[in-house]
Amino acid sequence: MPNDTSMTTAPAAAKVPTASLPETVVGSRAARKEDQRLLSGAGNFGHDMQRPRMTHARVIRSGVAHGRIINIDIAEAKALPGVVDVVTAQDLPDMPRIPVRIQVQEVDLDDYLQPVLAFDEVRYVGEPVAVVLAEDAYVAEDAAELVVVEIDELPVTLDTTAVDDGADVTIAADFSMGFGAVADAFTAAHHVTELTFDIGRHSAVPMEPRTLVVDPVALDTLEIFGSTKVPVFNRRVLSDMLELDEQKIHMHAVDAGGGFGVRGEFYPEDFLIPWLARRAKRPVSWAEDRAEHLVAVNHSRQQRHKLSVAMAKDGTILGLKADVIHDNGAYARTHGIIVPELTIAMLPGPYRIPAYDGHVRVALSNKTPCGTYRAPGRFEGTSSREQLFDKAAAEVGIDRVEFRRRNLLTAHEMPHERPMSTLGTDVILDEGDFLELFNKTLDRASELGWQDEVRRGRSEGRVMGLGIATFLEKSGLGPNDTADVEITRRGRVRVYSGGTSLGQGIETALAQVAADVLPVGMDQIDVINGDTAEQPFGTGSWASRSTVVTGSAVHQACKKVAARLIELAGRMLGHTPDELVINGSTVQSRLDPNQRKTFAEIVAASMPGSIYLHEDEPSGIRVRHRFTVDHMTYPYGTHVCLVEIHPETGQVEVRRYLVAYEIGVAVNPMMIEGQLRGGIAQGIGGSLLEEFTYDEAGQPQSTTFMDYLMPTACEIPDMELLISANFPASTNPLGVRGAGEGGLTAAGGCLASGVRDALCNGDPAAVDIIKLPITPAYVARYLNRHAKDRR
Repeated sequence: MPNDTSMTTAPAAAKVPTASLPETVVGSRAARKEDQRLLSGAGNFGHDMQRPRMTHARVIRSGVAHGRIINIDIAEAKALPGVVDVVTAQDLPDMPRIPVRIQVQEVDLDDYLQPVLAFDEVRYVGEPVAVVLAEDAYVAEDAAELVVVEIDELPVTLDTTAVDDGADVTIAADFSMGFGAVADAFTAAHHVTELTFDIGRHSAVPMEPRTLVVDPVALDTLEIFGSTKVPVFNRRVLSDMLELDEQKIHMHAVDAGGGFGVRGEFYPEDFLIPWLARRAKRPVSWAEDRAEHLVAVNHSRQQRHKLSVAMAKDGTILGLKADVIHDNGAYARTHGIIVPELTIAMLPGPYRIPAYDGHVRVALSNKTPCGTYRAPGRFEGTSSREQLFDKAAAEVGIDRVEFRRRNLLTAHEMPHERPMSTLGTDVILDEGDFLELFNKTLDRASELGWQDEVRRGRSEGRVMGLGIATFLEKSGLGPNDTADVEITRRGRVRVYSGGTSLGQGIETALAQVAADVLPVGMDQIDVINGDTAEQPFGTGSWASRSTVVTGSAVHQACKKVAARLIELAGRMLGHTPDELVINGSTVQSRLDPNQRKTFAEIVAASMPGSIYLHEDEPSGIRVRHRFTVDHMTYPYGTHVCLVEIHPETGQVEVRRYLVAYEIGVAVNPMMIEGQLRGGIAQGIGGSLLEEFTYDEAGQPQSTTFMDYLMPTACEIPDMELLISANFPASTNPLGVRGAGEGGLTAAGGCLASGVRDALCNGDPAAVDIIKLPITPAYVARYLNRHAKDRR
C-alpha cells in the first residue's frame, strides 16, 4: 500500500442553523456511497441492459487511412441468416455531421466536422463506413466480415509538423493569445533559452469501452442507456439530427467503468444506434471491443512545442513565447479546438510572466480525430514548459529549484490577471501562494530523504535522479449547472444533479454537500445523476467542474429546501421561522425540542388539499436551483519524483512520487487521494509507455495491449500526497476547486525532469529531454552515445 501523508483543512460550508452534527460532513473521509453497489456486483452498466427482441449492432470501419470509396458490397452480409439490416451512408438522411459542443476563438469548423458514416471518402483507419444489425452479437460480427469495402487509396498526411517545411497540411484553425511587450522583453534579455518538445499521441483507456442500448418504446420515444458525461447535450444533438422532440428522448443514468474525457461525447455511434432502433422498430445494443476503442475513441495530446524564454542575468523571466502545432487527426469532433486553446492559455502556468505570446495551428492528419483527455492542454504545456525551465536554469547557471523560486507567483500578487480568455472566460488567477506550496513540497521530499537516496545511489554507480515540476490547473468552468432537491414522503433527501457518474465519486461528494445543509445522515440521501427526465438542464461532468458548479447548485438548492421545511413546520407548530431549527430529519423548536415535526410529516402537510398550504402554493417539497459562475478557479501544485534508469535496458523505473495540491476545500480527502493516485498512474503511462504510432500508410500500430503499453501495478511507485486546503475559492459558496486532474497535469514535466537529472548525473547542461513518451529505446540510445563519447 503506498505511503500517504495528507495535510487537509476544510472550512465549513455556509449552512442553515442545525442542532446536530458538530462537525461538518464536508471535509470528512466518508465512505463512498457507490462502492457497496459496485463492489457487490450490483452496478448498472450500459451493457447490462437487456430488452425483449433486442438486436445487436456491429460497426464496419475503414481499413484505409485515406481513400475514395468506390463501392460497399453488402449483399452477402444481408443474406446471412439472422441479419436484420445493413446500412451505409446512402441510407442516411441529409448526411448528418456531428457539431462542436463548445465553440471558442470564433473559429468556424463546419468544413471539418465528422459525418456519422463516410459517404465518398475515408480519412482515417477506424472511420465508420457501414453498420450491421443482427439478432445476436455473433451473427453481427460474422456479417460485418462479409461486407466488402472497395477503396481507392489516396496520399496520407501523418506528420503535421512538416507544415513548417512547406508540406501541404490542412490548417483548420490558426490563432494567438498573449499579453505584454514580448518583443521588448526578448530584446532586453541577458539570455534566451529555446526548446522544441514533442508530446506523443495517447488517450484514455477506461476499463469499460463505450456501450449503448436504445429501446424505441411506444409513442416514438427513445430510451437510451450508456450515454455518459454530457447526456443533456447529447440529447439535444440527437433531437436535432433525428428531428425528434427532446422530450421523446430519455437518457438514463448508468454506471461507467471510467471516463477521463473520452467517454460520453457525441460520437457517430450516438446517432447510428438510435437511428437504427427507430428504423428497425426494435431495441439495439452496441458495445465496442478494445481494438475498436483504440482506433475510434478520441485520441489526444499530440503536439509540437517550440518554446523560448527571455531572462535577466539573475534568471528572472522577462518573456515567454510558444509556437504550437496541434495534430487534431482527421476531423474536428465535439471538442473543437478546446485542447489547443487551453494549451497556450495555460502554458505560462504558476509563474510571473510579464510578457507572453502563444500561437497555435490546429492541423488535420489521417489519424483518429482528437479530443480531450484528463488535464487536456495543461499536461502538454506543463511538460514542455518545465523542461524548458530546467534547461534555462542550467544555461544561466542557476539551480533549477532556485530558478523556480525566483519566478513563482506569491500570495501578495494574487489575484493575478492575465489579459487572455480561454473557454470564454477571462484568465484571473484567484487566491493562492504558489511559492509557499512549492517550498513545502521540497521540504517534504527532504524529510523523506529522497535527495540522500539519489546521492547514495550515484555513489554506488546507479543512474538516479530527482524530477521537479510545478503546475497550474483550471476548474469550475461555467457558465452554470442545475440541481433539484426533493424531500420524499418517507423523509429521505433526493438530489437530482446536473452532473454524471463516471466513477469519480460524485454521488458521495454531492451527498456530503447536501448533508451539511440537511443533516439527515448520508444513508438517507439519494443522488441521481445523468437522468434527463429528472434533470433536463444538467451540464454534465467534465473539466473538474462537478463539485465546484454542480456541488454549488446542490448546496443552494438544499438551503432553499431547508428554508421551505422550516416555513411549513412553522405553520404546523405555530412558530415563526427564526424560532425553529433543523435537527437531523426533524424541524424543532429552539426552546422546546418536544415541539417538532419530522420531514415526512412536513411533506405530508405539503400535499394538495393541505390546510397548511396557501392558495396556488406549489405542493410537495422540491426545489430547483441554477448556479452560475463567470470565472474559473485555479488549483495548483507541485510534483516531485525519484527515478532510476537501468543502463542495460534503458528502462525508467519510477521509485517514489510526491504530489502536493491546493484544492481550496477538501470535500472528501479520501476521494481526492484516490483521484491523485489514479492521475499519477495515467501520467506515468503517458510519459513513459503509451503512444499511438502509425506506419507510412497510416495504419495504426497500437491496436492491442501488446503494442499500446499501459502501466501495471509493477510500474506504480509509492506515493506521498500533500492535500492542501488553505485557500478556499471565492468563486463559489463551497470554496472548492476541482481535484480531478492534478495528479496527472505535471507528471510529464516531472518525469522528464527526473530522467534529465539522472542522465546528467550532476552536470545540469549535459542533456535535454525533447519528447514524450520517454521510452527505453530513447534512453538507451542516449546512454550508448554517452558511452562512446567517454571512450
